[in-house]
Amino acid sequence: MKTTLPRLLLTLTVALLILPMYSNINAHEHGSILFENVRIFNGHSETLSTLSFVLVDGNTIQRISTEPFDVDGDNTTRIDGQGRTLMPGLIDAHVHLTFGSLTMEQLMDPRLTPEQAAQNAAAGATEMLMRGFTAVRDAGGPIFELKHVIDNGQVPGPRVWPSGATISQTAGHGDFRLPSERSRRFFGEPSRAELMGATFIADGRDEVLTATRENLRFGASQIKLMAGGGTSSAYDPVDVTQYTLDEMKAAVEAAEDWGTYVMVHAYTPRAIQRAIEAGVRVIEHGQLLDRETLQMMADNDVWLSTQVLRASTPDMDPHRIEKRKPVIEGQPRMWTLARELGVKIAWGTDFLFEPALNREQNSNMLLLREWFSPAEILRLVTHDNALMLALSGLRSPYQGRLGVVEEGALADLLLVDGNPLENLELIADPENNFLVIMKDGRIYKNVME
Repeated sequence: MKTTLPRLLLTLTVALLILPMYSNINAHEHGSILFENVRIFNGHSETLSTLSFVLVDGNTIQRISTEPFDVDGDNTTRIDGQGRTLMPGLIDAHVHLTFGSLTMEQLMDPRLTPEQAAQNAAAGATEMLMRGFTAVRDAGGPIFELKHVIDNGQVPGPRVWPSGATISQTAGHGDFRLPSERSRRFFGEPSRAELMGATFIADGRDEVLTATRENLRFGASQIKLMAGGGTSSAYDPVDVTQYTLDEMKAAVEAAEDWGTYVMVHAYTPRAIQRAIEAGVRVIEHGQLLDRETLQMMADNDVWLSTQVLRASTPDMDPHRIEKRKPVIEGQPRMWTLARELGVKIAWGTDFLFEPALNREQNSNMLLLREWFSPAEILRLVTHDNALMLALSGLRSPYQGRLGVVEEGALADLLLVDGNPLENLELIADPENNFLVIMKDGRIYKNVME
């Protein structure tokens, strides 16, 4: 009762606080919607279709044709695309809806309440949907309550694949304790970050099993484990390897018993090779990877979910900037080798502790042009990211195909004013260029009316 009642109250509080803020974003209820005279980017083709007609019924794409067809005029909303591009909704494979909506100063402030944190995260989720991101994978932090109110239609936001609290060893990348906070194991008091649902500090096979199962109990679609040092954490240098092979296997075994997978935060070959041996399915980051380890990933069908990181941002802590230097230096080689060796790649942003950065979510995709063509980038942020989300299997909170415009797929769609295959910069200005935003068959933006 100690944890369940606060969670239920927080869910209700978030809905009551946030809903009035976005009452002007009214989604059309499920019904038939006909997109007429659109050219389709289907998620994987290198060219647009000829002029086409796409019928959405309920939350799925029911019919696609190059010829007009009859529909029930009284019960169908028609949108004349006038030759514009219909494409799948964007997918960000690595977000932190809570940590990305708060500064480090706010997170460290003892006056911060779960309600305030949830309110910021919910506002950020709505803004993310209005930038055209119809699906995201939350890579760690308090998320289950926000996901609940989004799925219930109380707060506009993307589909969320939740990891729940990150799982970290003591002195690992998820150990966010203040110097005054002592070990729960020896002194019996959970840290503030643990109480807020940000992290589990778990050592030894038994604790890792319990932490994994706790996240699964609350609805995690995948498990996030910290396997190496990080740049945004206080205690661990980037080069350290975290979790023993046995500890990591424990998380993998528990996740696989639930039909899902483990993703790990790691940069170095040593940490990632251990993760591969343990059966981990997705590596997050990996900017220090070498050819040998990337070949191991390709051979073992392990995904690389990564980002194009900038050396610094306006509000980044100087200590973090210094820790990032080897990671920034390594990323061009990583991207080049991963492509060359045929590693399965997913893309995300991983913005942390700087809420203003979220406005750059769309333009961040343009940084991929150093290694990919526009068609390859659009495929990466739709079709390919959706394939990685599907690793959750039956633990996926939304059953159905995403990332494509095909008959039978879920209706997450964008109508773009122009051809993003020819002008990729269109996706960097969603306010002006995304004329229709649809998620799950519901329209959240329509300037074609």
